[in-house]
Amino acid sequence: MWKHLETSDELRDLVDQSHGKPAVIYKHSSRCGTSFFVRKRLEMDWSFEDGEIDIYFLDLIKHRDLSDEVSRIFGVRHESPQILVIRDGEAVFDTSHGGVSVKAIKSALGNGH
Repeated sequence: MWKHLETSDELRDLVDQSHGKPAVIYKHSSRCGTSFFVRKRLEMDWSFEDGEIDIYFLDLIKHRDLSDEVSRIFGVRHESPQILVIRDGEAVFDTSHGGVSVKAIKSALGNGH
């Protein structure tokens, strides 16, 4: 399910590919209990078809500089846990903590996801 997001080059590729297929960035802190539970909920509820959408896992502890780059590029405040829905190179939705869910992703993508 997860694609790991670890470099600026991978982030640029994600942005480019979002013009053909939407992507989700999940920002996770391994030092945060809430992040642990949100990740498990996403994994249990994941109901997208294979290849329908990509979900990227960004470990904030290992890659804080990349998390800061994500915040800059997409104009969102850094939070964790946090999801960003990327479509056509832009963040069309972001939320954090209790708002992070598969339902929120589907809602952000609308009927034509």
